[in-house]
Amino acid sequence: MDYKKTNAPNTTITRDLEKLDAETDNIYESVVIMSKRSNQISVEMKDELSRKLEEFASYTDNLEEIFENREQIEISRFYERLPKSSLISLQEFTENKIYYRNPAKTGEAEIK
Repeated sequence: MDYKKTNAPNTTITRDLEKLDAETDNIYESVVIMSKRSNQISVEMKDELSRKLEEFASYTDNLEEIFENREQIEISRFYERLPKSSLISLQEFTENKIYYRNPAKTGEAEIK
């Protein structure tokens, strides 16, 4: 996912609970959906950041070779400025961009 193009706010905003549970009819189910998506987003962002910073990794143990790398600092600053994964998932949920299903409601759950 391209996190540069997200229109999620960088700060928290007060939300109307009735709007959040409108689609699922259950605020707790909505929160679980958003939290699972938030975990997915944070894992994706961490993997992407790790791949980019791996290029700058130094595998030598020489303390004298430690120096400031401008590109590495810019990459880190970019990821620090991004909205939190929870805010991105909340924005995706309000825009109906998250696919989810509840097997208990659709009759797919197996009764034992």
